Amino acid sequence: MPSVRRALRILSIALITAGLVLVADIAVTLLYKEPLSSVYAAIQQDQAASELSETEAQYPDRAARRAIARVRSRTRRIATLARRFGARAREGEAIGRIRAPAMDGLNTVVVQGTDTSSLQKGPGHYPSTPLPGQGGTAGIAGHRTTYGAPFRHIDSMHRGDRIVLEMPYATIVYRVQKTAIVDPTDVWVVDGVGYERLVLSSCNPLYSATQRFIVFARAVRERLPARTRHS
Repeated sequence: MPSVRRALRILSIALITAGLVLVADIAVTLLYKEPLSSVYAAIQQDQAASELSETEAQYPDRAARRAIARVRSRTRRIATLARRFGARAREGEAIGRIRAPAMDGLNTVVVQGTDTSSLQKGPGHYPSTPLPGQGGTAGIAGHRTTYGAPFRHIDSMHRGDRIVLEMPYATIVYRVQKTAIVDPTDVWVVDGVGYERLVLSSCNPLYSATQRFIVFARAVRERLPARTRHS
């Protein structure tokens, strides 16, 4: 009997220890957004920022500036530059920067693509949607709990909040129209609506992928890079 009691005591201690480890792991995840993936994401973001700086220095290139030389409309100029830029963008490449003060001061590089490796670097543009500035609905997805969790506070966005996308060919300012919680299969959220729109998407609720939290925003202002204004 003593040996049975000793075995039960050892088992109890093991179970308690395992429980404490599990609780600790959950606490670390909640408080620190999964440290290992966050460190990896920070490294990837630094590399993406360097890549973006190089792209901004090179684009719009001479050929792109020639393409808009006789285009008078600023909107059409931006759309032309965006289309040409999209033709050269590859999955995983840095394509711009998103700033959203109301989303806990979000300021991060956006990459092309929403595959696993792309989203580990930062928010990703859905390749099936137009790029910002092309006059359609541009979709961008981001993690809420892993890899730096750039969209962790997506649910803090409200009507009227400002979102700025700084692309190599234009800076576009959006204002939030509304938010919604939808099913993952509700692809209508990125349908065209006849004007320049931005849709941000992330899993909902936290630590679950059963739903999507969506932010809809409409473009209210756009600006060309200085070197293209007099092309």
